[in-house]
Amino acid sequence: MDLGTIWFVLWGVLWAVYFVLDGFDLGLGTLLPFMARDEGEKRIFYNAMGPFWDGNEVWLITAGGVTFAAFPTTYAVMFSGLYSALMLLLFALIVRGVCFEFRGKVESPGWKKLWDTCLFLGSFAPALLLGVAFANIFMGIPIDQDHIFQGNLLTLLNPYGLAGGVLFVLLFAHHGALWLANKSEGDLRGRAMAMAGRLWPIMAGWIVLFLILSMFYTKLFNNYLNSPILFV
Repeated sequence: MDLGTIWFVLWGVLWAVYFVLDGFDLGLGTLLPFMARDEGEKRIFYNAMGPFWDGNEVWLITAGGVTFAAFPTTYAVMFSGLYSALMLLLFALIVRGVCFEFRGKVESPGWKKLWDTCLFLGSFAPALLLGVAFANIFMGIPIDQDHIFQGNLLTLLNPYGLAGGVLFVLLFAHHGALWLANKSEGDLRGRAMAMAGRLWPIMAGWIVLFLILSMFYTKLFNNYLNSPILFV
């Protein structure tokens, strides 16, 4: 195994750890307007996210740093091609972080509702954008011979990219529901388990759909198709 392969494996591990650790935060924020019925339940949501969200995002920064250090050309091409999506992602994450600091500054229902809405958007948008970005990376970002991105944000919002975005939203929402069930009790815990149960078959079906689309939109399965024994 050469050094490039080792760095690639490390890169994949860092992104996987980020998705696992920050996934429940993004999922909880996405589920907030659909599950929290009163201020007490909203506080449970915030308390389930509060101690973890900022530490979890360190893994995102680390993954980006490893991309720059180990694969500078890939970093340049990827970040220029995904510039619009990444700027939207960054803005959404900033808004999400601000929600935790400002929501409790004013005791007003309207003020709290504003920041609850911002938390939802700041959680749903990153999940969607990360899925769109990685689906396009799997498919291949259109670049010319000078490594210049040929397209715009709408180019990334192709059927396969959107399928990846929906997949990430479902994965994170399911993760968030399970985390909420672990951090709550009583009626809210029961509803969290029920939500996880409803999301599970949808998520599983969407994973199958995404894998089928991957066979047509990407070359990820070429090795498997050329050597069927790998499926074993």
